[in-house]
Amino acid sequence: MKSILGIGNALTDILAVLKDDSLLKKYHLPKGSMQHVDMETGDKIWSALKEVGVKYVAGGSAANTITCTSIFGMPSAYIGKIGNDELGSLFTSTMEQYGVKTTMLYGSKSSGRCMVFITGSNAERTFADYMGSALEMTSADLKQEYFEGYDYFHIEGYLVQNQELITTAVQMAKKANCIISIDMASYNVVESNDAFLHNLVDKYVDIVFANETEAKAYTKLPAREALDKLAEQCSIAIVKVGKDGSMVKAGEEYHYIQAYPAKPIDATGAGDTYAAGFLYAHSLGLGLKECGEVGSIIAAKVVEVIGTKIDVPRWKEAKAEIKKLIATHKQ
Repeated sequence: MKSILGIGNALTDILAVLKDDSLLKKYHLPKGSMQHVDMETGDKIWSALKEVGVKYVAGGSAANTITCTSIFGMPSAYIGKIGNDELGSLFTSTMEQYGVKTTMLYGSKSSGRCMVFITGSNAERTFADYMGSALEMTSADLKQEYFEGYDYFHIEGYLVQNQELITTAVQMAKKANCIISIDMASYNVVESNDAFLHNLVDKYVDIVFANETEAKAYTKLPAREALDKLAEQCSIAIVKVGKDGSMVKAGEEYHYIQAYPAKPIDATGAGDTYAAGFLYAHSLGLGLKECGEVGSIIAAKVVEVIGTKIDVPRWKEAKAEIKKLIATHKQ
């Protein structure tokens, strides 16, 4: 089985289901928004959420992807930076419980956290992010030995803002002969790092995952044309179009992948999970279309749950459906 290494912002999701919007108003958080907060505010919000009851989930885009590849059975590893505190220990132990080999670096600040307020009958989510030690990861933290022995290296797009870190990481990954993939993560990150990201994809990246808005920010083109442009720069391009599915292209080979049937209640983590399914299928040597279909199958499971972690029954369903798909492919 081929192996994968990921790098990202090590954040713990702190989820709380609230009976009303009073805490949102108290901390000036517009409903449905994502706000960055300082350490003092982050600590106050965390304390307030503890009183109403919280659920802790190790998160961050790359961590979500790497957790899924590990559940699929790929030897999976992760590099991130945490604080020497309760949340940092929780993040590390949770990743390791899923079978992920962790290289956790320690920063001077508290561990990063994403506090999630779930309100209303439609479970609307409002985010307050404190990045903490996650933002302290630098190129000096990386060692060539971290990358040796892995077949894939997956980058969380949010890290692109730390250009020196990512440049060093991809150079080390290339030296270790890794296939490099990136999830573009956010259209505003793409816009603010445009020249650097184009150079990165041109020189180092083999597989690009982007949603419709990220692809448009990168190419200034609509989704289908954006896919063509991306495919000129890398070996495999994927553009996800939400409930309408995804498009994949490698060279002149193109496939439209329908979204797998689901009863969605929360789209958080769908892109991260899709990437895990695609990379797992790719590691098995499946065709481009089948890779997209595996990504679609597993993404359909995560949108049926609150948060980014798929429950055991849905994992069993997904694995059975993927096994059937693989068997059909081999016939």
